[in-house]
Amino acid sequence: MTRRRGFDLVGLLARLALGITLLVAGGLKLGNPRGSARAVQGYEVLPFEVAAYVGYALPWVEVIIGVLLVLGLFTRVNALLGTLLMVAFVIGIGQAWARGLTIDCGCFGGGGEVAANQTKYGREIARDLLFAVCGAWLVVRPRTTYSLDRALFGDDKEHM
Repeated sequence: MTRRRGFDLVGLLARLALGITLLVAGGLKLGNPRGSARAVQGYEVLPFEVAAYVGYALPWVEVIIGVLLVLGLFTRVNALLGTLLMVAFVIGIGQAWARGLTIDCGCFGGGGEVAANQTKYGREIARDLLFAVCGAWLVVRPRTTYSLDRALFGDDKEHM
């Protein structure tokens, strides 16, 4: 296996890890838009109504980015958006932890207040940082195996 082929496979794994995670997270929230809105409101960062709108839109954004990453279409742009989402999630979870809020992150549905011993902030931050690294890899090196970018735009295009 050549070095280039190895990097293409690492990219495929990063693309699928981030893409499937966003797709599943968004998909689980699509059926409960009010729950998603309440989860965002639970962070107490945005004005109440703005947080509700973000909560309604977020699952759709996650699903769209997830699908495009799984397909490998416009990989660099979608990896950047996915990375920014993960960084926003890390900041949101971190500020909730620092402020002593006891909430479920709502990342895969759910959300809202929980008992203090039920929070998993450290694990959630570590998970989201790992997915942010996957996205960062793809921003730097978007060329991956089995992607629509490669099929539609050719093997040498890395601007997508």
